Order: sequence, then structure tokens, then C-alpha cells
Amino acid sequence: QALVAHALYKRDVDYVVKNGQVILVDEYTGRLQFGKRLSDGLHQAIEAKEGVRIVQETQTLARISYQNYFRMYEKLAGMTGTAKTEEKEFIEIYGMHVVVIPTNKPMIRIDYPDVVYRTEEAKFRAVVREIKELYKQGRPVLVGTTSIEKSEKLSRMLKKEGIPHQVLNAKEHEREAEIIKKAGQPYAVTVATNMAGRGVDIVLGEGVAEKGGLHVIGTERHDSRRIDNQLRGRAGRQGDPGSSRFYVSLEDDLLQKFGSQKLKSLMEKLGMDDDTPIEHPWVTKAIEKAQKRVEEMHFEMRKYLLKFDDIINTQRKIIYEQRDMILRQENLKDEILAMLEEVVEERLEEFLPDRDPEEGNIEGLISWVKSAYNLDMNSWDVDPRSLSYDELKERLISELKAAYERREQELGEEQMRKLERLVMLDRIDYHWMNALREIDYVEEGIGLRGYGGKDPLIEFQREAFEIFTNMVRRIKEDVTEYMFKAVLTTEAAPRSRYPAWGRMRAGAPVRSAPSAEAAQAAQTSRKKKKRKGRRKNKIGRNDPCPCGSGKKYKKCCGR
Repeated sequence: QALVAHALYKRDVDYVVKNGQVILVDEYTGRLQFGKRLSDGLHQAIEAKEGVRIVQETQTLARISYQNYFRMYEKLAGMTGTAKTEEKEFIEIYGMHVVVIPTNKPMIRIDYPDVVYRTEEAKFRAVVREIKELYKQGRPVLVGTTSIEKSEKLSRMLKKEGIPHQVLNAKEHEREAEIIKKAGQPYAVTVATNMAGRGVDIVLGEGVAEKGGLHVIGTERHDSRRIDNQLRGRAGRQGDPGSSRFYVSLEDDLLQKFGSQKLKSLMEKLGMDDDTPIEHPWVTKAIEKAQKRVEEMHFEMRKYLLKFDDIINTQRKIIYEQRDMILRQENLKDEILAMLEEVVEERLEEFLPDRDPEEGNIEGLISWVKSAYNLDMNSWDVDPRSLSYDELKERLISELKAAYERREQELGEEQMRKLERLVMLDRIDYHWMNALREIDYVEEGIGLRGYGGKDPLIEFQREAFEIFTNMVRRIKEDVTEYMFKAVLTTEAAPRSRYPAWGRMRAGAPVRSAPSAEAAQAAQTSRKKKKRKGRRKNKIGRNDPCPCGSGKKYKKCCGR
């Protein structure tokens, strides 16, 4: 990840450093993505690279793809000016067709053919020359760039030419409304990233329409035609005049991937220097063809990744349906007793694989029952070693159910129902979170299975199923074990820097909200203790942890 952060992630292109934090930049909108972080230690590697404070890696609590999230809705519909180029994806993923609605007024914008230069420097020099010419005419100009870095580079070139302008990128997002408001006025020059390419309505100032309207300059073709169409669409809105032109160089990312060699050879044969461009409609078509190939490649990648998410989506539905059932249902006793029977059957198969108590590990079974459920099988009126497999199974389940009934009588029915709900939710959330982490690790390297002649998708399906099966087994074991050991209490929980999930232990108290009287009594008690002095009641690092885990404070909640 350190190598990826150093070589592939560029400052002011993929991210910015602001207020001592690494903030990602959305590739398509050019806006800052506050709160979003890269996984698997990559974000931490970038923070180390930039010398800012390294923040602890986050844990995935839930995950879902946009496609599966949208497909949860019964009805889907939308409206955008650039959906036609993605019609195939809408049909295949969502079963939705794209209908083109005619514009309110005829489109009179002039879209000039692309201009191709050999180098990026020559391209930017040509852009500055055109801006300078349009500025003399008094026409407003909107210049679209692909990154913060390139918008600032163009800004420096314009300053050298003495051309007044505004820069709109993720670093200046607070001034977005002010900059856009003036972008259609005479002599206005606005250099922007993709922030100005979508959802922005630039109103023309007085006299601008007579001069030809807003002129849009694209300094590079994006991988997606939608992004380019969105930038072009800032000019010529509602029947207004306008024009657009894209400047391209053979060093641009898109042409480096597709088509640059033929154009480069042609320019060399013609003896063209760096500042002499190629301008012809077929060049524009060739670039659009390259864009189509990139779009198709990205679509195939998204469709393939969606197949992976569909596998996880099946598991996610099961888990969420289970959680909804727990929250809706008042009495979960039958579900827990069913879990108990399943756990006992599985453990019997493990300790007595031949279904023979004399040949199997009967002592291991007795030890496990004692440890998990506080039930001493040696205290029965009959020696468990003398029972057949079926008799042992029936007697063990019967004794555990009786012990469960006794525990319910001790705690009371109301407290038992509350405990059942808390335990089941806690264990499901904890193990689902761990399962997602395991799945993330598997998914990260599953593509390498292809080198071994195996289908990565089938391998992922197999391993994800195994992870899910093990998770369900651990949930059942934890829930049944905790129900025999955990207790409810109204004591205030000790403060901890660790999240609540995963800290629940068998034998530890499960805390519920105190009543108003208990809260008042606790507040009075705290005031009295405070008057006596804090040092007297301070928990020592080697003292037993007050949460009831049985561990030392320094190795539990005091970490």
C-alpha cells in the first residue's frame, strides 16, 4: 500500500491536504469527499506520505453497491441530460430504457472539432492563446480541467499573460456560488474542474449573447463522454448562443491508452512541430471511439464486480431479516432454544463422530458443557458415559432447557426477554462485522486465482459461503452461551475508547438504561464520592475490572 500511495495517488489530483487531513477528491464531480476514507491501510499510507497525523483504520460495519442499493426500491426513475450514452447499462442492470426528450428551445450552440497537439505544454499554450483572444472580444469563457493540479497550472499561465480570472476547484468550494454567479458576465474567465460541469446554470450577462454567448473550453477528454457532454452543456442553454471546443494532446491519459500512436506517426510524417495542431472531424470521431472503448471496459468491470456484490447481497438480506425479526418480535425464547438444540447436535457430532459415547471424546463433551453452560453432567442421576448417543442427546437438551427455565425464573420474564434481544443483536452485529472484514481480505486477492486456472467468481462464492456458514455457527454458540452467563444491570457502563460491539463477554453484565429513581440515586452518590475525593475511588491498573469480566482493569476497559 505504501508503494501504491507513493506512485499512483497524486496530491491535488486524487486528494488534497486540508487542515492536517487527507481528503479525497471525487474523480467525476471534482468535489471533496468529506468522511470517505480508503481501506486496507491505503489512506494511512497516504497520510504517512504527506506527513500528517495517521488516523486509525476504520472497520466496515455494512456494505452495499450502488446498484443493489437502488434495486431495493420498488420503482426507479430519473432525469438527466447525459443518460443516452449509458443506455446499455441502464437496460442490463436496472431494466430501464432511456427516452430522449427534445429541448425546450432549439440548440444553437456551435461545437467545434477537437484540436490535437503533440505535447501537453503546447496544448496549454494554445488554450491560453484562445482565452486571450476571447477576452479581448469580451466573451465569457469557462475552461474545464480534469484535476486541481491542472487548474492551478493553467491559472499560473494566465497570470503571466495578465488575464484576470477565477479558479473553481475543491480548494475553493466555499466560493462556488459567488464564482458561478459572475461566470457569464462580459470578460469573465473561469478555470474550473468538473465541479462546474454538472448541475450548474451560468446566466449570461448583458450584451454577452450578441457577442456569441459563453464559450466552453475543455483541456482534456475524459474517459466518459457523459462528463464531456456535461461540460459542453454549460453553454447554449435554453436557446442561448454559445460554443465549445476541446483541446487534446497525445500525452493525455485517454490517448495514451487508445489511439495516440497512429496520430503521433501521422504528425511526424507531416513534419509538424509541437505548436501545429491537427483539426478535423474524423479526429473527433476517433477520440469518441476511444472513449466508447473505455466506457465499455469500465461497464464490464462494474458488471463483474456487481456479481461479487450479489453474492454478499444474499447474505446481507438474511442478516438484516434476522435483525428485523429480533426487533419486531417480543419473545425470542423459542428461537434461542432452537439454536441451543442445533449447537448441541453439532457438538455431539464433533465429540462423538461415531455416535458411540464409549469410543468418542465423552470427557471433552462434559468439559465443554460445563464451560459453556455451567451444567455439570457428572451430577446427573445416571452416568452420561453409560447412555447411548440418542439418550445422551435427549437428556442433555432436556437438562439445558430446564436450566434455561431456572435462569428465567431467577431473572424474571421481563428481564429475560430484554436479555435475549440484547444478546442476539450484539452477537449478530459483532460476527457480521468480522465476516465482512474476512470477505474484504478474500475479495482483495481473489483475482489472482485466475492465474491458477480457477474462476475467481466461483472461488469467491465458495469462500464467502464458508465464511457465512462459520459466522452463523459462531453466532449460535455465542448467543446460547451468553444467555446462560450474562446478566442485566443498571450500573453506568465504564467509558471506553473501543466500540460497544465485540466487548460483550460471557459472564459480563449487559447494561440497560437505569430508571429515573436509580439515575437520581446514582447522581447523588457521585456527588458524595466527589466530595470525599477522587483519589480514594480511583481504579488501580491491577485491580479487577468493574465490568465483571474477571480480568485486570489494565487488560480490559483500562486499555
